[in-house]
Amino acid sequence: MIPIIAVLGTTKSGKTTLIEYLISNLSKEGFKIGTIKHIHEAGFSIDAKGKDTWRHTKAGARIVVGAAPKELVVIREKETSENDLEEIIDLIRDEKLDLLIIEGFHSVVGQRKDIFKIVAAKSEEELRRTLEEMVDPVLAITGPFAKLKVAPAGVKIPIIDIKTEGKKILEIVKKVLVKK
Repeated sequence: MIPIIAVLGTTKSGKTTLIEYLISNLSKEGFKIGTIKHIHEAGFSIDAKGKDTWRHTKAGARIVVGAAPKELVVIREKETSENDLEEIIDLIRDEKLDLLIIEGFHSVVGQRKDIFKIVAAKSEEELRRTLEEMVDPVLAITGPFAKLKVAPAGVKIPIIDIKTEGKKILEIVKKVLVKK
């Protein structure tokens, strides 16, 4: 089974910055990384209106594959929710990844003990609210809150500012990869 790390937090809490950091550094070391991003925007579509792939879908194709010289995209018209996470993970099981990083799907991954979590937070209040909605294992806390270098009472999770201590979070994640 591919190790999975979910990065959880609110908008502008540093989730994407952390994910970019992890991908770029781990990829340089030869790890194969995949990601799943939960998109909340109603009406969002990867396909562009009027393009051939869009036209195929609108004509009734159940699945459309767009194959370009450097990209392959699979488009399915399907209503999705956070409850579809396992089905989405199944889509990439055969990719021979070393790590899967999930951004979002908070209500599902927060309650799963088989998914490691990193919390990105802007404030102590936001951190506490996020932590109370999830179960272990939580690997680290990062985001703007981490700059304060102050652990809230009762919190024993490493607090890491990736701009100044990024190597620490890489080491924590690599320990997860070694256990696989």
